[in-house]
Amino acid sequence: AFKAAVLIQQWYRRYVARLEMRRRCTWRIFQSIEYACEQDQIKLHNFFSYLMDHFTPSSSKERDFISRMFISGESFKEAELEKYCDYESLEVPDSYTGPRLSFPLLPDHATALLEAFKQKQQLHARYVLNLLHETRKHLKQLPNISHVSTCYSEEITVCGDLHGQLDDLFLIFYKNGLPSPSKSYVFNGDFVDRGKQSLEILIVLFTFLLIYPKEVHLNRGNHEDHMVNLRYGFTKEVMQKYKVHGKKILKMIQNVFCWLPLATLIDQKVLIIHGGISDTTDLDMLEKIQRNKFVSVLRGKKRKESNRNVEIQELNGESKVEADPAGNEAAPSLSLQPRPAQAPSMANRLEFSKWVRQTVQEQIEWCRRLVDISESESEELTYSSMVSLTDLDGPCWTRQDEWKQILDILWSDPIPQEGCRVNTVRGGGCYFGPDVTGKILEKYNLQFLIRSHECKQEGYEFCHNRKVLTIFSASNYYEIGSNRGAYVKLGPDLIPHFVQYQANKTAHTLTMTQRQGFLVALISRVEESAFRALREKLFAHTSALISAFKAYDKDNTGRITLSNWATAVESVLHLGLPWRMLRPQLVRSTADGMLEYKSWLDDLAMEQRSQEHIQSSLLEVIYRNRSNLETIFRIIDRDHSGLISFEEFHQTWKLFSSHMNIELTDDGINDLVRSIDFNKDGNIDFNEFLEAFRLVKQSQ
Repeated sequence: AFKAAVLIQQWYRRYVARLEMRRRCTWRIFQSIEYACEQDQIKLHNFFSYLMDHFTPSSSKERDFISRMFISGESFKEAELEKYCDYESLEVPDSYTGPRLSFPLLPDHATALLEAFKQKQQLHARYVLNLLHETRKHLKQLPNISHVSTCYSEEITVCGDLHGQLDDLFLIFYKNGLPSPSKSYVFNGDFVDRGKQSLEILIVLFTFLLIYPKEVHLNRGNHEDHMVNLRYGFTKEVMQKYKVHGKKILKMIQNVFCWLPLATLIDQKVLIIHGGISDTTDLDMLEKIQRNKFVSVLRGKKRKESNRNVEIQELNGESKVEADPAGNEAAPSLSLQPRPAQAPSMANRLEFSKWVRQTVQEQIEWCRRLVDISESESEELTYSSMVSLTDLDGPCWTRQDEWKQILDILWSDPIPQEGCRVNTVRGGGCYFGPDVTGKILEKYNLQFLIRSHECKQEGYEFCHNRKVLTIFSASNYYEIGSNRGAYVKLGPDLIPHFVQYQANKTAHTLTMTQRQGFLVALISRVEESAFRALREKLFAHTSALISAFKAYDKDNTGRITLSNWATAVESVLHLGLPWRMLRPQLVRSTADGMLEYKSWLDDLAMEQRSQEHIQSSLLEVIYRNRSNLETIFRIIDRDHSGLISFEEFHQTWKLFSSHMNIELTDDGINDLVRSIDFNKDGNIDFNEFLEAFRLVKQSQ
């Protein structure tokens, strides 16, 4: 009996270990593909930024279009924004059966919203715009770093990424209770994208923020960025739900996002930021940055820095006109209006500030074209602008310094190794080690950091000797059953208490025995989904894989060793996956340990090929570029109508042709755009955009 028990125990341990190994491999696949996608987004944005930095507009019309391409949230002055998003002009019809809001909001309004969203009802556009307007007014009065104390409530609950998963937010409120004077919450960014109910989450959180402004605190995440929203679904979600007023709602949301606080500090001991820190993180600088300037953290820097240098030259009476290498004078890039008086020395910052204030109204248009400030916020003082004015004797930071501070706290990840280095996996932010964490904690007398930004299998994870806590609140993030969600509660002792959950209605009704079987089936389902995504990724890089395989096939036999297969695949995909361990799921076993790689790639193509029988090489390119193409389409489609107008296409093509040194007349561009408009309706939809790409590839 004893031997039998030991045998059963060994069998069970092996079984559990195999399940855990499968789960971890699946996790690595999902995470590697997710980070590769984020890297693609930043590369794409850097490409557009490069084009903008090296493109000289030939007319004011072209200049306006290029400036609008990435400055969507800053293109309105205060009065213009309110006029454009005028909610009072929208009438709510008598047939509307959804919740109705009146301001100031009351707890009953929040309860009504929660019930309405559970019933899949939609809030009328008037109330959405009104809510965003009031939220923006409130956020503008908040500091960059919110200060929270456990003295005023029994405990503070910190939630991580929600990513549009409303069921997780409902479950948090069900388990932990709604926000109230005795129940404080900190929501640590990434409220939107990926999930299908991002807008509902924003509405609920903003409602509670206005009802309980001292108990509800929101931090900005890296997805509270309109450039990121173009790729990951939030922009598309808003336009689908509000086809008539979606553009106004998006415009207001973009403006609200840039006013979200950057961090929260609990009892001066626990710092909550979305991503992480770096060896240059400076909380004093973060406290004083005008955060609303950074509508998108992904926006280019070179053009902005050059504008700032021009501004400083002009304020000190220096000429902008420089000689080119050939000895000819370059024409000034902007016409200047006469200055009313010589600027005082910048050494006396108080006098310099007064001089700027006296002249700004007379030369407002000139300043807006030269100084890197948000046009929408130039007419009133805000908390951060008042802080910067009261500290005129402090250090003077460049916009590049400020941008890096925000980029690091929104995009960075911790690593177990010492030091701080560029985050090459995500493409933005940095990796910071335990030594960096220790220095920041010691410098600001902190106990530990709470961050989010990374999905964790159990919903939370400690690292850096329990000095960094990652909390992630979106369960089933990659696939149903892929991970738990969690939130953490902190009392006056600041000892973290975790609550884990999984928003899965099916599992709640099962017995213990049934749950074991359900768990195994769930792991198999998640594993299948992960390998399907991985095979799509492999197929999308068929051409590069063939080249890599041929490098190991010197005799052109069409066969390589499985070890060389694993090495070649990693050299192409750069996903950092254990390919030898994953090989049995991707490659059929062979008796001699050799792989016929052309046959293997043909099998991959058969899995992905659609019923339209598109040729394999073409389908490969579309698979590899569809996400980028969709993002490019949305960038060009500035009004988010789902259609590219001839004018939008014309101006964008001028940008591309300038980069590629292609001489094309206006008539030539018009002929090109008309040839892409297959149904001749005067616009280009996404299918026409893809079809043009397909035809060009076929002709090549």
